[in-house]
Order: sequence, then C-alpha cells, then structure tokens
Amino acid sequence: MPGKRIQFDEESWAAVDLLARDRMMTFQELAEEAFRDLLRKHNRPVDLKDALRKSAGQSAKVLPFKKRNKAGKKTAKKISRKKRTKRRL
Repeated sequence: MPGKRIQFDEESWAAVDLLARDRMMTFQELAEEAFRDLLRKHNRPVDLKDALRKSAGQSAKVLPFKKRNKAGKKTAKKISRKKRTKRRL
C-alpha cells in the first residue's frame, strides 16, 4: 500500500485530531472515509465492484442467482429414479 505524507496547519490538525477522538477512529480511518467521499462526489469508482458496474454501463442489470429449495432437488431425484425403473422394465 503506497504511503504519502501530508502537512496540516496547527488549527486543522487539532480539529481533525479532536474529530478522530470523538468518533473513536484513527487518522487513517478518517482519511479513508474522506477520500471515499471525495471520489463519490466526482463520480469516480471507489473499488473494483464500482469500477466494473460503471464500465458495464447504465443498461447493465444485476441479476441475482436463483435459489433452489431442497424440495426441488428431491423431486428431481424422484423423477430420475422413475425414469430408471421404466428403462429397466
């Protein structure tokens, strides 16, 4: 992970440090939140998932996988057993 040094004036640092203490967060967590908000403000992807959605375009739909119920699996097994018994006869 790349690191960068930044400088604050005394008043700004005191305000940021007080905010971090009030929210029980580290400076790193505050900085990550601030940069995520900045990227969203300028319509930039924050993570890989956002980047892929943006590259797919507005017309792309997210389709959830269909959930199978246990009863459906049992009926499929029963049907295949019936077919096997018919073949043997």
